[in-house]
Amino acid sequence: MTHRAKPVPNYLVERYRGWRAVKFMDSRAWYARLAREGQRPRAMVISCCDSRLDIVGMFGAEPGDLFVVRNVASLIPPYSPDGLHHGTSAAVEYAVTVLKVANILVIGHQNCGGVAACHDMFSGLAPELKDSGSFIGRWMDIMEPAYNRIADMEGDREERLVALEHEGVITSIENLLGFPFVSEAVEAGSLSVHGAWINIAEGRLDGLVSGERVFKPL
Repeated sequence: MTHRAKPVPNYLVERYRGWRAVKFMDSRAWYARLAREGQRPRAMVISCCDSRLDIVGMFGAEPGDLFVVRNVASLIPPYSPDGLHHGTSAAVEYAVTVLKVANILVIGHQNCGGVAACHDMFSGLAPELKDSGSFIGRWMDIMEPAYNRIADMEGDREERLVALEHEGVITSIENLLGFPFVSEAVEAGSLSVHGAWINIAEGRLDGLVSGERVFKPL
């Protein structure tokens, strides 16, 4: 069957041309070196695919600095070597065993649509997400332990969602540490794991306090 892909939208083509004419040309030697020698990022960042987040810009990263994975709600699934398709798990494996990154940072954020979907699915407000054919629903199943920890929490919806966003980051870190090659690297002292949460409206980054389930401004 012939593919039905359309040409790249003109506005993206124009932006690309502007980038190549200025940013690329100003750093052409650096890009050539990256292509020739490969990447050596110091950190892996696992972030939500929400278009409001600018992870690279926020950390002032240059090409080659960060190994970035973006998915719905910044989730890391449990270790599950079942022979199926695992994009995020494959990226974690590559970052730790091949690239030898020194840090992995999981970042959640304010008003996360994926987290809201998780909340509504498990609280009975979005039964359609329980359908086995819902990709969103099955991905949000990863957050069930996080939802269970806030299920009886008092407060309004916004407060509950922030708490769930925080717990989602913690759940992802707990799952991350369940990967044998991750836990081995952590035990060896060659890898550190971190959590954070972004308040988009205020531009505030809160870091997960080591050994606690608390986030504090950085």
